[in-house]
Amino acid sequence: MAKQAMVEWREGMHFEGTSMGHSIQLDSRPPRGTDLGMSPMALVLVALGGCTGIDVIDFLAKGRQTVTGLRIEVTGDQAPDTPAVYTHIRIAYYVRGSGLVKETVERAVRLSEEKYCSVGIMLGKTARIETVVEIEAERENDIP
Repeated sequence: MAKQAMVEWREGMHFEGTSMGHSIQLDSRPPRGTDLGMSPMALVLVALGGCTGIDVIDFLAKGRQTVTGLRIEVTGDQAPDTPAVYTHIRIAYYVRGSGLVKETVERAVRLSEEKYCSVGIMLGKTARIETVVEIEAERENDIP
């Protein structure tokens, strides 16, 4: 299934990207740009977090896990030379809920990273991806 995106130059290094009826601002930081939007490489990290997040929430819902929050922090190290591709990416999942089963949460993350998240699998061709999973109890007596 083909996807389509359009990127239109606004001014300086500021661009607007659109796809499927949604838009996002892209820019470079000073001195090249005016910081009116995310850099393209930051957007790649956001795409990775969104891709795996959708998978994890879907898998946990199917596994009847009560999730009340999910925060994914994605950090990337880039190569020092051009092209400055990501060489190492760290994904930290912070899953909050009631009665979460640690093994089920870890399995959801593993399935996303190994089989379903196309962004992560694509980035894994150039970067070593490290994963951390933390479960945060909804209530104090709910520690996994």
